[in-house]
Amino acid sequence: MHTQIDKESGLGSTTEATQFHQAQVGCPTSLNALMANHDGLVQTVVRQQVLGGLPFTEALQAGRVGLWRAIQGFDPTRGLAFSTYAWPCIMRQVWREVKVHDRFSARPAISDVHISLDAVDPAMVWEAEAVRQALDDGVQRLAQRLRHVIVRRYGLNGEPPALYRQIGADLGLTGERVRQLHTEALILMRQPSHSYILYSLLERHTLADYEAANAQTQRWLRWRGGHRGS
Repeated sequence: MHTQIDKESGLGSTTEATQFHQAQVGCPTSLNALMANHDGLVQTVVRQQVLGGLPFTEALQAGRVGLWRAIQGFDPTRGLAFSTYAWPCIMRQVWREVKVHDRFSARPAISDVHISLDAVDPAMVWEAEAVRQALDDGVQRLAQRLRHVIVRRYGLNGEPPALYRQIGADLGLTGERVRQLHTEALILMRQPSHSYILYSLLERHTLADYEAANAQTQRWLRWRGGHRGS
């Protein structure tokens, strides 16, 4: 079954949105159609991952399990592209399979234990790199002034973390105003819509996480309404 893709949202047509609902209530035809339509996404994700000793075909199978989970949890009414939602679901499922495979396929002899203790788990390396990249992407999406505050405050440019007054000197602002901008930047980054992939990698995209982020944003907006800064 073919669907027309909306290039702006990445979501299929109304027909595909209906397929998601039907698949989630147990329709095998809709589920199979969605699995087939988005199998290319699974292959793309798998090719970009560190698989360790996991065979490519097994990684694909794990990725398809992740795709199935994404189909079950996707809500088309949120306006999020399905590929954006499904990507981290597929990645998590594959790296878990990599971990399991590497854990049970490598049984070193006693004389080789010192080698395994020094070895690096490729799945852990990939996971750390994926989180770092998602964090960097979130920072880059901030407005220029907010991005500068975060980069300098946490030393993301390789320099030592800076004090508010030092950052203020860069921007011609008081240290207190920089503190407010720092708070604003963190609140924006805690929004799942802003840092969705990072939330997914950290398994923090539950309804409770969304509600907590929204409540924090509303408190900040009320506070800012009564404390306008320059």
